Amino acid sequence: MRVAVLSFAHVHAAGYLRLLARMPGVETLGSDPDTGLAAPGEVRGRALADELGVAYAPTYEDVFARNPDAVIVCSENARHRPLVERAAAHGVAVLCEKPLAATVADGEAMVAACRAAGVRLGVAHPVRFSPAYAAVKAAVASGAAGRVLVVSGANNGAMPNRARRWFTDPALAGGGALMDHTVHIADLLDDLLADARPVEVYAQTNNLLYADEVGVETAGLVSVTYSDGVVATVDCSWSHPRSHHSWGGLELTVVGERATLEMDAFDQKVHGFSERRGRGTEVPFGVDLDERMLRAFLFGPDEGGMDVADGEGGLRTLRVVAAGYASSRSGTPVAVAGG
Repeated sequence: MRVAVLSFAHVHAAGYLRLLARMPGVETLGSDPDTGLAAPGEVRGRALADELGVAYAPTYEDVFARNPDAVIVCSENARHRPLVERAAAHGVAVLCEKPLAATVADGEAMVAACRAAGVRLGVAHPVRFSPAYAAVKAAVASGAAGRVLVVSGANNGAMPNRARRWFTDPALAGGGALMDHTVHIADLLDDLLADARPVEVYAQTNNLLYADEVGVETAGLVSVTYSDGVVATVDCSWSHPRSHHSWGGLELTVVGERATLEMDAFDQKVHGFSERRGRGTEVPFGVDLDERMLRAFLFGPDEGGMDVADGEGGLRTLRVVAAGYASSRSGTPVAVAGG
């Protein structure tokens, strides 16, 4: 199986290349021709491919000339659409980095293109592969927790512009922290609440944390009402200190009629303090969520296991984000399109 990573703009691109390169039976190929917007010090293009020991194609045309079985799109959010549409035109399955697109219109066009071509479109939401989430989902599905009443989620992290400058460019990212960190929890709820759909969003954002550095929102609180009456709140802030030894995390509390369920998707770690480095440290021991996601996309889910989010699901989470931005501008709740 030949799998290509299109663009190394996203911070996850290098990790995907490493994981693919060590999967038996997978021939890995990378292509990153659009590096003009990379900041000084960002390792991109052939230099990154050589560093990781993977084959490199200088153009996307070269990639598709080699007849890949699947591609993974890791470009800037605003550049997802042309790459996904190109994959659809070549009849190649595509996994697109989250969020699906920078605008709902682009997301709709991507879903339509893949549907018309009969091409599978997946969206990279690895948190749904967390064992912690699996336990929460099982408790809800079995009825052990009772009817879900409210959900509180937090996806906090450090502002990512030091790793990739484009994350704080609204033309390329589509926004700031609300765009970057709402979608993971929105995707979990899209899966957890089954047939319920988001119908209304109220959001507030600010840029108090890095007002002298970037022009996008760096903090936000999003409240989503679902068609079954569930109300969920999402803290989507880039509030993790840059001096911290961890990038951030994702936590979810689900309050049901019979039980309250809590999960931390990334805390399968031993925490401590390094005297040599003079700072906190952690040693992870949990499963690699990205690896689980890639394997499910390429080879199918394990029996009874989680599958990747599809394009329609990615579009629903993007509509939540769009309603959040509209609400933050108007100061009032906003209906979710298609909700």
